[in-house]
Parts: sequence; structure tokens; C-alpha cells
Amino acid sequence: MRRIWFLGLAAALLPVGVMAQAAGMTLEQIAKTRTASGVAISPDGGEIAYVLAVPRQPGVDEDGPARTELHLVSRNGDSRGYVTGKSNIAALQWFPDGRSLAFLSKREGDGTRGVYRIPLRGGEAVRFASLKTDISGYSLSPDGARVALLAPQPESDALAAQRKHGFTQKVYEEDWRPTALWIQDVDAGADARALEIDGSVQSVHWSPAGDRLALVVTPRQLTDDTLVFARVRIVDTDGRELGRVDNPGKLGQLAWSPDGEHLAVISAADRNDAADGRLTVVGKNGGAQRDLLPGLLGHVSHVDWRGNDRLVFLSQEGVQTRIGEIDADGGNPQTVLAAEGSPVWGGLSVARGSGDLALVGHSPQHPQEVFVLGRGQAAPSRLTDSNPWLADVRLARQEVVRYRARDGLEIEGMLVHPLERRGNQRVPLILVVHGGPESHYSNGWLTGYSQPAQVAAARGFASFFPNYRSSTGRGVEFAKSGYGRPGMEEFDDLVDGVDHLVDIGLVDRERVGITGGSYGGYASAWGATYYSERFAASVMFVGISDQASLVTTGDIPQEQHLVHMGAFPWENPEMYRQTSPITHAQKSRTPTLILHGEADPRVPVMQSYMMYRYLQLAGQAPVRLVLYPGEGHGNQRAASRWDYAMRLMQWMEHYLTGPGGEPPAYQLEYALPDAER
Repeated sequence: MRRIWFLGLAAALLPVGVMAQAAGMTLEQIAKTRTASGVAISPDGGEIAYVLAVPRQPGVDEDGPARTELHLVSRNGDSRGYVTGKSNIAALQWFPDGRSLAFLSKREGDGTRGVYRIPLRGGEAVRFASLKTDISGYSLSPDGARVALLAPQPESDALAAQRKHGFTQKVYEEDWRPTALWIQDVDAGADARALEIDGSVQSVHWSPAGDRLALVVTPRQLTDDTLVFARVRIVDTDGRELGRVDNPGKLGQLAWSPDGEHLAVISAADRNDAADGRLTVVGKNGGAQRDLLPGLLGHVSHVDWRGNDRLVFLSQEGVQTRIGEIDADGGNPQTVLAAEGSPVWGGLSVARGSGDLALVGHSPQHPQEVFVLGRGQAAPSRLTDSNPWLADVRLARQEVVRYRARDGLEIEGMLVHPLERRGNQRVPLILVVHGGPESHYSNGWLTGYSQPAQVAAARGFASFFPNYRSSTGRGVEFAKSGYGRPGMEEFDDLVDGVDHLVDIGLVDRERVGITGGSYGGYASAWGATYYSERFAASVMFVGISDQASLVTTGDIPQEQHLVHMGAFPWENPEMYRQTSPITHAQKSRTPTLILHGEADPRVPVMQSYMMYRYLQLAGQAPVRLVLYPGEGHGNQRAASRWDYAMRLMQWMEHYLTGPGGEPPAYQLEYALPDAER
């Protein structure tokens, strides 16, 4: 392949000025995009509460993550903000009478995060539960009189005194404090009662029968434990264990049946299954799991109940979502809403009285919004429009593309076309690789700060989002297909997808860039080294460069071993070496931009330091390293996101449609967004 980071005659499809004239999406618009989530439908189905994420505007607001507001929308689409502005709302729950809502928040003047109650027909939100540490989760009793609370155990007075005198040392993976369980009366001023639970409690679910709680418990309060060692325990309201579910691997959502006789449990198929996604049911005291959808070529993401013996669920299948129902014994399966042609669903709440469904959905035309699906209704009704300005934005065409990998396996992904294309002229491509690898792209809204597909389309690029082997959405076997062989056939699938787009006459083989975060950052590093001859630019975000040091310095070594690598470094050192991008650094001729949060515990920043230094010492292509102080495994602050999006597009334009050669200026000129636009 001709290295196009040197100036060449075919460096651009369109002049930059022509591309800039496209009436498509801008980075400024990404920075102000709002999204709905966390739906909770009222008991009678008349209203839906939801959380609205409102990004801060770089250069206008005080920097920080998006604010989260409490909104309520009626069945006719009238939406009203109840707690707005400088707010951080989470975990909405209705009180049984349907006249007030509970939520988590830490408001001005609060020492810790607590649980609030707000009446919906007038009155201010009142905090009714707080502890010495931040409350991380809660569950209301079925009569609304009590609340179960989760929060880290407070630091001892002796340890707090030591820290005041400068003894701030940390003992790695030993000085963690468990998340404990308390029960408290909802009446203001009541004291919380601690329950003795062996382990650290990750979530709590009060049975509708009122006499027991389902808990997700881990041995330790460590990320690795929460991923692969979380188990279900059933306890009474005094903490006495009544039963357990020894799920074999990763754990997802739990949901009690309305009568409290059954518990739905989404879990992995076995300890080596990379993702939870099997829909199972157990009795009120736990016991053996009954898989309701054996052989499902998809992953169940959400579950609730439409009756004492009838479940409703969301199943991520391919690049769409199916809404289904099934009896608690596995009988009478039914598709409520087919996947094809519907929005991608990512949130579910059932009205206890009517059985109506509240949903969060997104599509190629809009980010996440609130929908409702009544019993007997043919299709969901969209209730919210959080970004009305999108009506004036011309969006590029998006389609599902299927192709055969070199071994014959069918792979699918989403292709976002350039907004404008001159006849059959070939276009530059940005290959966007998802993380995990136990995740997948759906045929919905694909534009955000780290994957600005519609912005790229407006500037003349195509963007491709492949679901390579090991992705979710196609069942257990497909998700486990890269086990013990990370980055090998998985990343061959990426190159095969590019070849398909070249073969159909769309993409210019000489102008292909690759980007992604986490495992997608690993793919970007692989593309810049092992597959360097195929990529003219790479943007690597919080990615892996050395497998052995990752498993020994990151926060999920057991997860890496059990569901990805299949061996520890001393058991198969050659596999670890060959699947590390730095091993192939001498091959690199690809200009590589590396970005990383300095506080990343999942993929420590040393992975990017190593990648940078290897490529710099190899000296075969430009390389740049950008670090974000205070950011972790993905950027949260508005300024960090704005900077990232600008650098990503700058790098791709410079090397795919611009002059190439030496890197562009490292100091950016921030065209700060207009908050009123």
C-alpha cells in the first residue's frame, strides 16, 4: 500500500471547502446533544418519569460531566422538568400510590448522596434517607413505608484520625470497604438499621411480597469481583439468608414477579461466557436457574413482568432489538414487537396496573428518547423530543452491511455514508471498532464525542461499525468465538469488512483510518502495527498495547483470564506476546494518535506510554500521545470530550484527506460552541 501520510495527488476526495459546505452535523451539535434514560412508568401507566442528560457547554458552563435532570412525560407527550439545572439525578422509583417519586441525588448543602422524595402535584423534593457515606442504590418496600439502602461502610474514627495526620497510604486491594445494607423507615428522621451480610452488596431488590430481599453480593468490593464473582442471595428483612442462586458467571438484571413467587435473573451461560444475556427464572428462595430461551441467538438485556407468571424482555439480536414475552415456565413465547424496522431499545419499565411498557429507544435519526407501548398497541409511540434542533440537520444515510469473513463467517455492521458523494468516486473511510469485545453496535444512533459519524459524513467520510466475532447480539457461541485468541480472527474480520467496502466500489483503499476505545483501542493499535499496511491513520483511545502487563496491572485480571485470554502470562507467554501490538511496532508505518485518561484503572495509562515509546523509537511514522488528567476509562468532562472529538477529526482529515506528512499542530484552536445555538 502506498503510504499516504506523505503528500500525494489523490490525498482528498473533495476540497476541504466543499466538504465544509455540507449541511450536516457539527461537533458543536454533538456537544449539546441530550439523551433520555432511566424510564420508570407510574403504577397506572399514565405518566413516565425519566432522566435527561444535559451536557455542559465547553467554554460556557463550569467544566464537568453532563448534568442529569428529572423529567416527567404524559401519554400525550407533554414533558415537564421537575428537578433541573445543576442536578445529578439517578435511580428513579415510584412510590406505590403513584403520587410521588424517589430518586438519588447529592444536592447543594448535602454532605453525602441521599434518597429524595418529590410529590408530583406540588411541593419540594425532601431528602428522607442519608448515611455517613454516599448511597449507591436503594429499593422501596412494596407498601412504600420502608427503604433498603446500599452504601460503603464508613471509615473508622481511628483511621480518619490517622489520615488527618498525614497517614494517607493505600494498601492495594486490601483496604477496601464493603458496600453494606441498611433498612430504614421512610418517615423523616428515622434511623437506618444495618443488616449483617457476608460480602459486599452491589444491588438490592425488595420482593413485592414484602418479606424478603434479593441481593447481588460479591466477595470483595473490587471491580473484578463485581464482573465475574457476583452471586444472588435471598435474605429476609433481618438479613437472614433464605436461599441463593449460584449463577455460574457474569450477572445482569434481576426482577421480581408481582406476587413475589418468582425471580427473573439475567446471567451468563457459564464462567467463560463473556456477557450476561441468558434469561432465567428461579423461585422465591433462589435455587437452580431455568433457562427460558435456550439457544437464543442474541442477548437479553432487560426484563420485567406483565403478570405473576408472564415476563416481558428486550433481546438484542443482531443489530436490532426484539421485544418478547414468555411464561415463567418457558411456555408460550411470543414476539411483541419484531426487531426489524423498530428503534433500538435500551430501557424497559412495566406499569403494574395496565401492563403498558415504557421504553427508551434510539434510531439512525435520533438519540435516546422515551416511548410507550400499550397493550394491544401495534407500535410504540414516541413521547419526547429532547433535541428539536435535529429536525434542521441533514443526516447521512445509514444501512446494515453484511459480508463474509475470510473463513466464511458472516459479519454484520453499520455503514454511515458520506452526506455527499460525487458520482461513483471512492471515499475515505473511518473504521470504528467497539470495545469489550463483549458489546456490539446496533442500527441506531451512532454519533457521539468518540465516534462522530454524522460529523464525519458531513466532511465527506464514510464510517463503518462492524460487529466482529466475539461481539454480543448473536448468542453465546459467537460471543465466545475469540476466547483464547484475542485480536486474531477478531481483527481479521475488521480488515475483511474494509475489503468488502472496497470491493463494492465505495471506499478508497488508500484512505482508511481506524479508531476505537478500550478493546477498540486495542484494535486501533493492532491496525497501526500488525495491519499497518492497511491503515493510513489510527486513533487509539484507552487501548491495550501489551497483554501481559495489562493483566497484571489492570483492575480485572480474573475477568481477562476467564472470558478472554484463557491462560495467565506464565502459562502461555507466546500467546501474550504475539497478541500485543508492541510486538509488531517495527512494522508500523501508520500515523498514530494515542489518547488516554490518566486515572484509568481498567487499562492503565502505562499501556499508552508503552505504545507511544515503541512507535517513537521505531521512528517509522508520526505518533502523538495526549493525556487527560482526572479522566478514567473514557472521558466524562465536557472539555475533555470536546478536545477528543476535535483531535480525532483533525487527525483523520490530516492523513486521509489532507496533506499528510508531519503531524498537525498539537495546540488546538477551540471553536467553542454557542450555548444558545
